Amino acid sequence: MSARLFTLLRRDLGLLLLGGRRGGATLPVLFFLAVAMLYPFAVGPDAPLLARTGGGVIWVAALLAAILPLDRLIEPDLEQGMFDQWALRGISEELIVAVRVLAHWLSFGPPLMLAAVPASALVGIDADKLRIVELGLLAGTPGLAALGVMVAALTAGLRGGAALGGLLVIPLAIPLLVFGAGSLAIGGESGIALTAAFSLVLLAITPFAAGAAIRSARG
Repeated sequence: MSARLFTLLRRDLGLLLLGGRRGGATLPVLFFLAVAMLYPFAVGPDAPLLARTGGGVIWVAALLAAILPLDRLIEPDLEQGMFDQWALRGISEELIVAVRVLAHWLSFGPPLMLAAVPASALVGIDADKLRIVELGLLAGTPGLAALGVMVAALTAGLRGGAALGGLLVIPLAIPLLVFGAGSLAIGGESGIALTAAFSLVLLAITPFAAGAAIRSARG
């Protein structure tokens, strides 16, 4: 079973990282950096304001970047009957979803954490706040990955599911944004801890919620 799951993880990670014509992992990172580059032009050359609001901008950019691959997380495999084949091999939907969450996080979480370094410089965040931003992203991006997979499963098979999924993810991700961005204002540790706690809740419920949604879509 472990060998099958490793093969599944390698397959999912390859699809998400390469992505064919859709840019793979490059598109979310470029989108993330584009938001960071455009924000100073919109706000103006007010360094204190940029430093005060830059953390929130980075978190919003991370959320939007995580939404980009939603249409590739569940829908293609459902259309191709891959979940039926995995079920015949004794691999449950819950295990497949758990592997998919890990692959989704690996495809955008670490790259965004690396991109946060130049993005922080663009929005005027100093080294101390950058450390908090990175810890917050480390705690929060797994939750964003889980939320993305769960919403992708809930909207799979629906007409306009990708657009609907994006609309659903944004309000559901508000606690992560509040705790993650708020960690810069309230000292760091408590905000990061709350971000990690909410991420763990999402990671715990996503395999079961998404697995049930996939079984319903298959039926």
